[in-house]
Amino acid sequence: MDYFDRLANKIKSRVKNIITRLKFYFKRLLFPIYLFPIKLLTYSIFYLLKFVVKLIFAFFGLIIDCIIYPFRSLKNFLKSIVFSVLVLYVFISLVVIADYVRENYGHYSKFLCGLGMQEEITNKVVRIVGGYAEGSGFFINDFQVVTSFHVIADEPSPKVIFPNGKFVTPDKIIGNPNTDIAILFLPENYPDYTFPIMERVKFYPDEQLLSVGYPLGTELNGKATIQKGRFIDFRQSRKQVEVYIQTDINLVEGMSGGPLLEKCGKVVGVNTMGLSGLSMFVSADTLIRMMPYYTDQNITKIQVDPSKSPESSVYAFYTFLKARRMQDGFNLLSKEYLQKTNFQEWTGRFTDILDVDVIKSEKYESSKDTAFVKFSTKNWVDGEAEMHYYEGTWKTVKEDGVYKMLKSNIKEVQNPGMDWFYE
Repeated sequence: MDYFDRLANKIKSRVKNIITRLKFYFKRLLFPIYLFPIKLLTYSIFYLLKFVVKLIFAFFGLIIDCIIYPFRSLKNFLKSIVFSVLVLYVFISLVVIADYVRENYGHYSKFLCGLGMQEEITNKVVRIVGGYAEGSGFFINDFQVVTSFHVIADEPSPKVIFPNGKFVTPDKIIGNPNTDIAILFLPENYPDYTFPIMERVKFYPDEQLLSVGYPLGTELNGKATIQKGRFIDFRQSRKQVEVYIQTDINLVEGMSGGPLLEKCGKVVGVNTMGLSGLSMFVSADTLIRMMPYYTDQNITKIQVDPSKSPESSVYAFYTFLKARRMQDGFNLLSKEYLQKTNFQEWTGRFTDILDVDVIKSEKYESSKDTAFVKFSTKNWVDGEAEMHYYEGTWKTVKEDGVYKMLKSNIKEVQNPGMDWFYE
């Protein structure tokens, strides 16, 4: 018991001594009060220098101890060799990891943001399908889809196909053939598909980039394909305002119009053209900068006149189906035909049609009210596009100054030969 009493008294004495010294120190620091700022500055510098000096001596002392340690005994020497090998191994491993991150992510800052990103982007890129071409596209906002102009050239009503198999027809298209950019306006909003865009495009040297799209020959629905490569340089002709990004990505047909992304998922360009091992992309800042100059001037437009003749009206009827202007097509049905159907039932017959191509619409023999027609349809069946071919006649009747569909005799043609398309 005496031992604990002595220990307690000793602790109390030390605490009292520390408190007394602290009181004396702060009293000397604070008074006289007018010298306090000077004392505070000089004390701070003094203790800082004292700490630095001690740190330097401790550092050199550690170095000297490390040098002397292996020579004190054979055991210490062997320990030093093992420790040195481990340190060297860790150092080399860190260098390799750092180089891997730089090579595969462009920069260390992009290492974490790329985790899980590929799964997301493959479910957001859409396919663009028309009668004459196929390509890819991506949303720049809730209702606008960017693609390459050459994908929709000569095609007034391309279809936007989502990864889940849904397809939509845009109600407006603008673009610029020189920039090779087109923008499709959709009738509804799709906020979950929007990509962020890098408005001022810049890269680290040899930064890895991702090109996303749907190569020809793949299923029309499902996920897009990702092609990886590295940034090489920016290219711009003195005669052009467009800035192109050159990479070593192997861009293939069908991926045109899809996005070029950096590792964090921001759009830096638009898939444009490619040769083996060399591809060019319109830069994202060019896309944004040229936005005020996109018009519908060079966009193929539907030009039909159902009042001209029965064959012109039949051509207009199938052209409206192609563009999915269902109300316009429904309006070309005669009063007698409408006794057998209504808008909902009639449009339900064509829900799976992606495209219609009128091969021929001409006067049928010597008839004044009947047209002979050949056409093909591209139908969406179980996630695949199937081609069907038809021919036959439509009898028309003139109502309100327009030739309208009265009675059809259309039959499907199985496996037509080449002469069927040109005779």
